[in-house]
Formats: sequence, C-alpha cells, structure tokens
Amino acid sequence: MENALSGIRILDMTHVQAGPTSSQLLAWLGADVIKFEPPTGDITRGQLRDIPDADSLYFTMLNCNKRSITVNMKNPSGKEVFVELLKQCDVLMENFGPGVLDRFGFTWETVHNINPRIIMASIKGFGSAGPYSEFKAYENVAQAMGGSMSTTGFDDGPPLVTGAQIGDSGTGLHLAIGILAALQARHTTGKGQYVEVAMMDSVMNLCRVKFRDHQRLSHGILPEYSVDTANRSAAPRSGNDSGGGQLGNAIQCKPGGPNDYIYVVVQEAVWENLAKKIGGDTLVQDPRFRTIQERRRHQNIMWQLITDYASQYTKREFMAILNNIDVPCGPIMSTEDLAQDDHVKLRQMYVELDHPQRGKWFNVGMPIKLSDNKVPIKRSPLLGEHTDEILKEILGWDEDRITQHKQAGAFNK
Repeated sequence: MENALSGIRILDMTHVQAGPTSSQLLAWLGADVIKFEPPTGDITRGQLRDIPDADSLYFTMLNCNKRSITVNMKNPSGKEVFVELLKQCDVLMENFGPGVLDRFGFTWETVHNINPRIIMASIKGFGSAGPYSEFKAYENVAQAMGGSMSTTGFDDGPPLVTGAQIGDSGTGLHLAIGILAALQARHTTGKGQYVEVAMMDSVMNLCRVKFRDHQRLSHGILPEYSVDTANRSAAPRSGNDSGGGQLGNAIQCKPGGPNDYIYVVVQEAVWENLAKKIGGDTLVQDPRFRTIQERRRHQNIMWQLITDYASQYTKREFMAILNNIDVPCGPIMSTEDLAQDDHVKLRQMYVELDHPQRGKWFNVGMPIKLSDNKVPIKRSPLLGEHTDEILKEILGWDEDRITQHKQAGAFNK
C-alpha cells in the first residue's frame, strides 16, 4: 500500500532531539529515512541510559522507523559514500552547529550541484544570519530567547521553562512543514531548495498570543489576566490563566496531591449552570459575577469558591460533574495517568515496542492520523544496523566494493 510519503528518501544527519523529531514523523508518514551517523553514533544513544550498554530511551523514542548507516565523514572514502547517497535522496536533513557541514566541503551550493532536486533542510539555533547566528542553542535557551520563559510561571516568581519541548520538538515540527512544502514546490519547479528553521523563531511562533497581548498593553489593561497589568510594557507571567477571552484556571481537588487538579474554563454560556451547581441561586444572583466583566474583576474570589466546592471530589469525579453541565474541563494528567489511560491506548499514542538490547519499552505514538496512511511503528535501529543493506539496495554496490570501502575506513573510526 502507498503511504503519504512512499517513494521519498531522506538522508538524516540530525542528532539529539529537534531534527530526529522531524525525521521520525516523516518516517511515520511513509518516507524511507536513512539515519546517517558517525561511527560513534548519535550522542543520545549513550545519554541518560537506564540500562547499561543499551541505547537510551532518549535515542529510541526519537528514531523509530529509520535505518542506520555509519559513515566516517573525515575519511575520503566515507565522503564518497555520502556523495553517492546524496544523488539518490530527496531530502538531506542536518542540525549541526553553524558552519560544520561547510567545513566538510558541503555547502548548500555544493549539495545542490550534486543533486539539483534535493531539498536541504537545516535546523539552527538562531538562523544562518543575524547577530545571534554563531551562538549555541539548546531547548531551554530557545525557550528563554523566544519569549516562552518570560511568560511562563506566576507573576511573583521566576521565569519557568515549560515541560513541553517547544524549543526542540516544536522546531522539528516546523521543519517537517518546511520539508513538505519544498517537496510540493518541486513538483512544479523540478528543483530542490534550502529550508531553514531556527529554534528561536519557532518558539516565537508558538508564543504568538503573548505578542498579541504585548501589543494590547499599549491600549490599556488586559482584563482577563488575574494579575494587575497596569503600567506594563511586556506581557506578564500569568500563572494558569487561560490566555483567551474566557476565564480558565487549574482547580485543586482531593486528596490534594501534586497533580490532583482539574483545568476549568468558565464560558459565558455555562456560568449560570456552574454557579447554581456550586452555590445555588444565591451565587447565580451575586452581582460580583453576573457579567463576564464582573467575573474578570472578581475572578480570584470566583476561583476560590469553585476550589472550595471541588475539594469534596477527586479530579475525575469533578470532571464528571462539570461534563454533565457542559463546562469545558480536563484533569491534569501526569505521565503515569497518560501511560495507563484507555483513551490514549485507543488512540495508539503510547505504543509498546521490543528492542534487542533493552527489551520491552513504550514510545509516544503518531499524533497525525491520515485515513490512507498505515505505517506500523517500528523500533529504532541499532548503530550501523543497515549499513550493508543501504549500500546494496540504494547504491547497488556489490560485496567487493563494500569491502574495499570498509578497508579504506569509510565506516569506522
């Protein structure tokens, strides 16, 4: 069966998280992704190991459905292998530091001359031009410089990083979009192009509602915020405020553990039913909450009233009560909750796999569902596992030629 990206071959030089996130998604869409690794392998194979001498979960969870070839790019014979693969691939992906691939002799112009149809997709911390272009970037650095940290946390506390990996995985998603657009453009032009995504730029894009609020500040206060926004020149940290036109907050439930909370959105249309449930007609008629403007003004009191009521129930029990009166809500789901959740299992978003080194483990599933795309999730490759297979299948090399290149040091340190 043809999948969405069947027939597309990707030479994936990316490592750590941002690039592998992108290439794994493309593999799950049907692309043949060749993980092009140095003889030492992607550094994450050995980072945060929980099982000695086995590929770490850091690596396995970002590199499913790929084939691995090891090539020594410092060796002339290894560079020959790289050039021959470039000729047979549709996309080259890399996330090296600034200038690394150039120093190997493979600028975009060189790559394009080798294969005019190839798309070269790069992730950089801050892009290839600009005052920050030579700086190193990591997940939390991107969050810091892209606007996320300054707007995350509570107003009286320090800036915080978010648990979601928006700097790395968020950038990988942006790169996948760019690659797909470039592949579509190639249908018209017949030529590949260079695609660049910067981590800082990606975080800014994911923080666009904060830039909305930044500009609104010049016209007055932000009434939906639970903190005072008068005399501000930048969007503040707003705790668990919803960030939209409707009020929202995390409400603690019993027994009061670190994740015994439920997020509640108080829409205009549901306030009367919610007020009647938690405080009867008295609360419905309370002038402090009759209009959304008044509820915004007195929202901290409103949240306390809801919390007092919710303290009688677990987050699941309170969710059932709220769902019965159409109040948008959701329990705070811990990693343990999600790993055991029936809805998550039904959606195939926590998938059990088997690995020859580490045995059974779980990977987060494919979040993009296509009706005609049926790619089963397969384990990550061992280092260099498919080297001979790729040389034979893609380059058409026989055993003698492979042996010659092995002896010349093309695949080893």
